[in-house]
Amino acid sequence: MLLAAHLLTRFDPHTGTIPGVGESVRRLSELAGYFADEAAYGAALSKGDPIVYATSGAEPAAGAGDLHYALARLMPGRIGGEYYMTKGHYHAWRPAAEVYVGLSGSGAMLLEDEAGEESSLVPLEANSIVYVPGATAHRTINTGATPLVYLGVYPAAAGHDYGAIATRNFRSVVVEVNGQPTLLDRREYLAALGQGAGAYRHP
Repeated sequence: MLLAAHLLTRFDPHTGTIPGVGESVRRLSELAGYFADEAAYGAALSKGDPIVYATSGAEPAAGAGDLHYALARLMPGRIGGEYYMTKGHYHAWRPAAEVYVGLSGSGAMLLEDEAGEESSLVPLEANSIVYVPGATAHRTINTGATPLVYLGVYPAAAGHDYGAIATRNFRSVVVEVNGQPTLLDRREYLAALGQGAGAYRHP
C-alpha cells in the first residue's frame, strides 16, 4: 500500500533540514581521533565545542528493494590544515552503493577501498552527483567558506559501519596547501607534523 506521507518530502536545500524531522548533530568533541593534528584538535576544542555537521534522515520503508535517504549540513572550518569533515563510514552491508547529490556549498568526498590501498578525492558541490561504489569507505569534507549541504541516497539494507573507521581511520588526509584542498598520505602528514606514524592505525 502506498502511503502519501512517505512519497513526498520537502526540504530546505540551504539549511539541509527537513521540516518536522529532527537532526542528529556531531560536535567537535565527538570527533576525537579523526583529525590527524591532535595538538590543533586539542587547541580548537579548548575554545569551544561547535557543531561540525548535522543530518536529517528519512526511512520510508525497510523492504529489500527500498531506499533510505538523508540530508546533511557540514560546516566550514579547519583543524590545523585539515578541513572539517564527517567521521566517514563503510556500509554494514558492504555491497551497498550510495549516491551523494550536492545542493549548496563546495566540498569533496574522500573515497577509499577496503584494503586501504587506493584513495580518491572527488569534488562534491552544488549541482553535482558523486557515486560511491560498494565496499568503499567514504567521508565528506567541506573545502569552502559556507556550509556544504548534500543529499545521500542508499539501500535500506545498507546500514552504517563507523567502527572500522574509528579503529584505523583513512589512509589519506585532505589538507589546505597553497589555498587548495590536497590529498596527502596520512603517515607523511603526521611525520611532517612531528607526530610520527603512531597515530596512524591503518594496516
